[in-house]
Amino acid sequence: MAVPAEHSPAVFDRRAFESFRFLGRELGPDGHVRLDYALDEQLHFSERIALPVKGPLSEAERERVGGLVALLHWVAGVSYFKTALPPLVSCESGLPGPAAAALLEALYSEGLGELAYENRLAALPRPRFPRGEHSAVSPAPAELERILVPVGGGKDSAVAIEIARRSGAEVVLFSIGNAPPISRTVAVAGLEHLQARRELDPGLFECNRAGALNGHIPITAIVTCVALLSAALNGFDVVAMANERSASAGNLSWDGVEINHQFSKGLLAERLLSAALAETGAPVRQFSILRPASELAIARAFAGMERYHPAFTSCNAIFRIDPALRSASWCCDCPKCRFVFLALAPFCSPAHLRGIFGADLLADEAQYEGFALLAASGGHKPFECVGEEQESVAAMRLLAEDDRWRGHPVVRRLAREVLAELPPQFGAPTAVLALGEDHEVPAQLLEDVRAVLGA
Repeated sequence: MAVPAEHSPAVFDRRAFESFRFLGRELGPDGHVRLDYALDEQLHFSERIALPVKGPLSEAERERVGGLVALLHWVAGVSYFKTALPPLVSCESGLPGPAAAALLEALYSEGLGELAYENRLAALPRPRFPRGEHSAVSPAPAELERILVPVGGGKDSAVAIEIARRSGAEVVLFSIGNAPPISRTVAVAGLEHLQARRELDPGLFECNRAGALNGHIPITAIVTCVALLSAALNGFDVVAMANERSASAGNLSWDGVEINHQFSKGLLAERLLSAALAETGAPVRQFSILRPASELAIARAFAGMERYHPAFTSCNAIFRIDPALRSASWCCDCPKCRFVFLALAPFCSPAHLRGIFGADLLADEAQYEGFALLAASGGHKPFECVGEEQESVAAMRLLAEDDRWRGHPVVRRLAREVLAELPPQFGAPTAVLALGEDHEVPAQLLEDVRAVLGA
């Protein structure tokens, strides 16, 4: 059990804290990780993560992954740093290398951009991380024989699973926790599943209730680091994430930078993490297997994987409303529900999507404003995991020409009020569906990526 933050204040004043401290970390023989942090001398936090291991870990095994434990310690600390955003950080259990420090400075600033914007702060946090001397370099990439694929229960992870499976490598699935969409997806895939458990310090929630800053964090970076440590302890060559090309596109410009809800899913964060990973010397690497593709191309591929359709969920709103409703799948009234519906519609019939969502969102005129906003009509792209404006426009263009959909009230209005105001080249479907070349997918997997996503 995690230990509550000591002396949690009745009223949290973030301006009272000057430094965020990385105190210590430990990986036990049972695969349990302890990560310790503090705000000044007053508040101490201790997080616990249970990793999937098949037996007691020897001292040599634990030493071999020490660099990965350190990287996880630094990255996961953002959950506690965000409460106060103090100007100083102190790495008391060892200094990050130059690449790790660069990653952390990005995650603890741009990665908290949405939090800063939504909390109406004066500027982004800009902590400087001390840099140590690190020369470790990961071994040269070998043939990919064992791939660990993290699963979130959405359409993207299903497509990533099938690309990895097509490669002929051994594929095992991974998750932190086992929410209903994850367990359903795993059951459909029929593959081995490794599970980790993450337990935040309860004192964090006490601080939130007392008025600490709260909001979106770069969670994908934390998940990736837990997956990498699990992969190294279980003999995998690679962690194949399911982050698409569109994740690199921001929502709006503020404080001189692009604020991106999906910052830690983007290509910049992926490359920064790979450089930090190389400093650990660990014989495992990471990349996104979906990076060449837009969300629309992924939706096209997923539309043909009908066995996953009853299993997947991409709605976050329904979980926030009531975690027990996560298995109900869709709230049908949030940006994520609208975007997934819009992205799948060109490749599915109205009856099929009604079967998935329980409603036809494009037949409901009250949904128009929400769909128009996906094309940034009347505001910025919503702070959700939705695609670029051009992708939404491309889907609208396809629907406007599709006899199955063109008569739907929302589609007719989108054609009249959104598409008619845009130049014809904006959101051209052929360009949006084409695979890109800016990615880190190994050559060994490119044929499989193109076969699944390029059709």
